[in-house]
Amino acid sequence: MKITDKKQEKKNQIIQSSLELFSKKGFYNTTIPDIAKELSMSVGNMYNYFKSKDILAKEIISFISIYLGNKLKAINELDISTEEKTRKIIEIYFKTAKLRPEIIDYFLRIFLSNREVFKDGCEGMICVNEFVTEIMIYFEEGVKAGDLRDQDFFSAFGLFMGYLGGMVFLKGEKVLPNDLDNYIDDVSYNIYKALSV
Repeated sequence: MKITDKKQEKKNQIIQSSLELFSKKGFYNTTIPDIAKELSMSVGNMYNYFKSKDILAKEIISFISIYLGNKLKAINELDISTEEKTRKIIEIYFKTAKLRPEIIDYFLRIFLSNREVFKDGCEGMICVNEFVTEIMIYFEEGVKAGDLRDQDFFSAFGLFMGYLGGMVFLKGEKVLPNDLDNYIDDVSYNIYKALSV
């Protein structure tokens, strides 16, 4: 393994540990020494990888965007209907919330709630562009196929992601009586109907 591979592997370990700690303790309650301790690293060595907690925070949201963007890209490349793609996107989002809850939690509780951390270099949707691009492709292809209404991207995006985020939030708060999988059919139907022609 090359040195650059080892360094990237260590960066990925830092990102994963940080994600878990931020999701458990919150962004401001988690310190670089907390993360270093979790990884059995010195604080000085942590700073060799990330110069500040804000830089680490931006790297994490970029990691999440790439992770989810790749999942959505695979769906967009399938030769299936827009309605089926809608369902698959919801399945992936709910599956991620179940298997990697720290990813969705970070997006909802850290990225969206602490905009001051992400103001420099993450304006608008720059830090989540891989994910947003794939959602745009889903909408554009759905419109082109005659399945989805041609509408303002942000209103469609807000409807889609607001619904999913709301369901995951309710599950995390232990408000939903059932597992997220039990809501896939209804959520898919509702989102598709709301967006379709």
